[in-house]
Amino acid sequence: MVSRVAFIAALCGAWILATASAAPPPPPPQRVMVPMRDGIRLATDVYLPFTNGSHPVILGRTPYGKATSAGFAADGARRGYVVVVQDTRGRHGSEGENLPFHRDVDDGADTVAWILRQPWCNGRLGTWGGSAGAITQFQLNASGARGVQSQHLVVGAANLQDVVYTGGVLRKSLVEDWTRITKFQDDALARWVEHPKRDAYWTERDALRQVRSVRAAGVHVGGYWDIFAQATLDAFVAQQARGAQGARGRQKLVMGPWAHAVLQETVGDLTFPGAKRPPNHLHDPWRWFAATLRDEPNGMMELPAVTYYVVGDVTDPNAPGNAWRTAAQWPPFDVAPTRLHLHGDRSLRAARPGRSEPLRYRYDPSEPVPTLGGVQLTLPAGPIDQRILEDRPDVLVFTTEPLPEPVEVTGRVRARLWVSSDVPDTDFMVKLCDVYPDGRSFNVCEGALRARFRRGLAREVPLRPGRAEWVEVDCWSTSIVFN
Repeated sequence: MVSRVAFIAALCGAWILATASAAPPPPPPQRVMVPMRDGIRLATDVYLPFTNGSHPVILGRTPYGKATSAGFAADGARRGYVVVVQDTRGRHGSEGENLPFHRDVDDGADTVAWILRQPWCNGRLGTWGGSAGAITQFQLNASGARGVQSQHLVVGAANLQDVVYTGGVLRKSLVEDWTRITKFQDDALARWVEHPKRDAYWTERDALRQVRSVRAAGVHVGGYWDIFAQATLDAFVAQQARGAQGARGRQKLVMGPWAHAVLQETVGDLTFPGAKRPPNHLHDPWRWFAATLRDEPNGMMELPAVTYYVVGDVTDPNAPGNAWRTAAQWPPFDVAPTRLHLHGDRSLRAARPGRSEPLRYRYDPSEPVPTLGGVQLTLPAGPIDQRILEDRPDVLVFTTEPLPEPVEVTGRVRARLWVSSDVPDTDFMVKLCDVYPDGRSFNVCEGALRARFRRGLAREVPLRPGRAEWVEVDCWSTSIVFN
């Protein structure tokens, strides 16, 4: 079987391993209201082991209610850890404004300082959580606070602007549905919408600014169709290369063919063999914390830095791909950037195009191209057949000939487009697709750009109607062998 590559230009919670132990249940948690620097108190449950004395501590901070972490916390206490779970500011039992990730930078630092003063803490502290629980860990990193030696971060983002916007485009369904379903206060969404560009609001919520002060070894788990796919890769690369002593060179990455729920084989329309069974146990927080908080020689720290799944043609059992690999870095090898050019006959070829008439389409905001699969949270996510969208008159499709041999694409994908518009601002959406022999076209990765942010998110430059200009759309990263 052969594939083609199509280039389309147009417009909750993560799984966490918590294996139950056979030990008897620990005592019920101690319920504490921990004071923050401004006097607000945060509802906190402390799960203590049966044995007296001091122990390693694992902290989880969540806006979803600390009761959702009770099973993990009780299991940790059975294993001899103190587990601290906390409602973030304004959520459930905690005081303060009910806004998403509000003052998490300071609150995380104050909670860590409080833990390190407690007699049951032996000075070794790890943090844990998925999705919003990973974001709170990154916001703690942004504080520059000392004391955390280990982190286990599943599908999270270090830069909060990446959560709300992609290329300056509001992630409409994600943020509107999430703030509504999780019952944040009425003006929560409006506060985010008030900051469309990179400003002081987002700068202080960007944990990668403080990456040189991160001292914790970390596991980063993500998926190619996750809403935080590129954010996971960016955080791993930054902390691995630029973290402080304790973090630098001690990060691990697991990237699978997953959406926001990890360790699944079926995502969207496709089922990926072996996807729920990575070749090691980095996704298991208990093994990770045993190595990093107890110095147990269980081989975790000796594992390769990167474990990643290579997507392949799922209809051909002899096709390359659909397998796990390991590597020392991300990208996993020295990639050679390869250009494919968009041609006036709507082909996609290595050859540079000659002169041709511009390709035109009319974008109608009252009838936009609908979302179908991709990096979604509350909408169906993952690879979904795109043909119904490709047939629309407001979508341009550029397609290769059937490939004479398999082609691997691993790393960052970007689309540079020369565009002209009759309006001062508009959005460009780009998808890279794998076209199967039967005509099905599955989205591999995608990106978006609001035109006025084409020169960076910190400044707005309107388009000049009728003038051709280049824009670059970041389609994030993938690893796939086109058959």
